[in-house]
Amino acid sequence: MLITTTENIGRDYDILGLVKGSTVNSRHIGKDIGASFKTIVGGEIKGYTEMIEDAQNIAVGRMEDEAKKLGADAIVGMRLSTSSVMQSASEVTAYGTAVKFR
Repeated sequence: MLITTTENIGRDYDILGLVKGSTVNSRHIGKDIGASFKTIVGGEIKGYTEMIEDAQNIAVGRMEDEAKKLGADAIVGMRLSTSSVMQSASEVTAYGTAVKFR
């Protein structure tokens, strides 16, 4: 399935509707302690980077599954959104417009 952040994909299509997928992920306490030390010395907190990447993949997969249920050929105007739900837990949402090629 084609997933793109643009709306113009060089083909005519009919809009099927909004599709979305989301997940809330957290790291375990050991990773949080390590991350706390990393904030003192600076640099990338790889455990959190991995957590967000995993969450993005899950959210995009769920969005794609929703589009497939509608019979979509593509998702246009795809966006990712993140938010902090609580300390050490982040929500990632993927959303876009499911379309069917003419």
